[in-house]
Amino acid sequence: MEFNYSIVDPNAATFLQLQHFLEEYEGLQCVAHDTEPRKALDSILKYNPDVLFINLQECATECFSMVRDLYQYLDTPPVCIGLAQTKDFAYEALKHQFFDYWMLPFSEFDIRKTLLKLGKRLPAPAESPVICLQSYKDYQFLDTNEILYLKADNNATDFILKDGTKISAFKTLKSFEQQLPANFVRVHQSYILNQDYISRINYGKNRCTLKFAKAELPFSRGYRQNVDALKQALSLKSLSGNN
Repeated sequence: MEFNYSIVDPNAATFLQLQHFLEEYEGLQCVAHDTEPRKALDSILKYNPDVLFINLQECATECFSMVRDLYQYLDTPPVCIGLAQTKDFAYEALKHQFFDYWMLPFSEFDIRKTLLKLGKRLPAPAESPVICLQSYKDYQFLDTNEILYLKADNNATDFILKDGTKISAFKTLKSFEQQLPANFVRVHQSYILNQDYISRINYGKNRCTLKFAKAELPFSRGYRQNVDALKQALSLKSLSGNN
């Protein structure tokens, strides 16, 4: 199983014990630890963890308020697991749709059962398609999520990555067009871009701006239909900000 988690716990001893138990499971990564619900809310909105462990013993009211706030700001709030020395907060945790409620001190058996249930509930991380660039006896494998755009260079193709790296392959742009996943769109005779990184489409200048390196790529009349479909798809995912 793989997921990111955050811990809200003012008690250092409890936090360290929980970390100790969770370290036994591969694929689990702690992205934040906060001692106060108010600070925790900011961390959760920043890192968007899959799972949130909350020690309710000392500040239950504030913690439940924080959980309610999460439903206002996140489409998919983290799965919440409550910790407490008594069952006093169990009913309130149930009302707030907590996934589980652990009694302190920790039970390794309870932790194992909950994590196994979580493994079934949380979606498996999507694997990034990989493309192979072959040059004679040299094989290079690229994670397509790292590709910003492709540029034709005569009979070769340059792959421009998010970090600015350029990798050349001795095949035409057209030969790669059918190999790429659906989020890659051809907008010009010489360019294919990764739509996940588009920040702006300017019809006046016939330009697409990408998030990384502020790259601006031209689009041509022959691929205007692709750009229109791209604009429509991105508009559906965004909030309207028309002037």
